[in-house]
Amino acid sequence: MSLSEARFHDLVDATQQAVEDIFDDSGLDVDLENSAGVLTVRFDNGSQLIFSRQEPIRQLWLAARSGGYHFDYDEAEGRWICDSSDEQLGEMLVRITLEQSGAELEFDEL
Repeated sequence: MSLSEARFHDLVDATQQAVEDIFDDSGLDVDLENSAGVLTVRFDNGSQLIFSRQEPIRQLWLAARSGGYHFDYDEAEGRWICDSSDEQLGEMLVRITLEQSGAELEFDEL
C-alpha cells in the first residue's frame, strides 16, 4: 500500500530532523541547511549530502559524492530502504559519512 501524502511528509520530516540531530550532536564541523524540504549537509572538506523528497513517487533521495540513491519507506520494517541495493538508510549513512568526512557516526534510529 502506498503512503499517503501526509504520512510521507511526516516520515521525511522526521528523518531529516533525526539526521540533523545526529550531525548536531556529533561535534563534526558541518553546515546544515534545511530549506523547502531539502536538507543539505556540508562537510568542512567541501563535500555534501543532499536529502530531497520526491513526493509524486513517495521516495527520499540522497545525493552523495559516491552517487545518487533512492529510498522507499518499508512500513513493516519502519525504515527507508534503497531501491537499488536494499541497504537501509542508516547503514548507508554510516558508510557515506565515513567516506566523505572520515568520521564514523551512528545512524541507528534511521
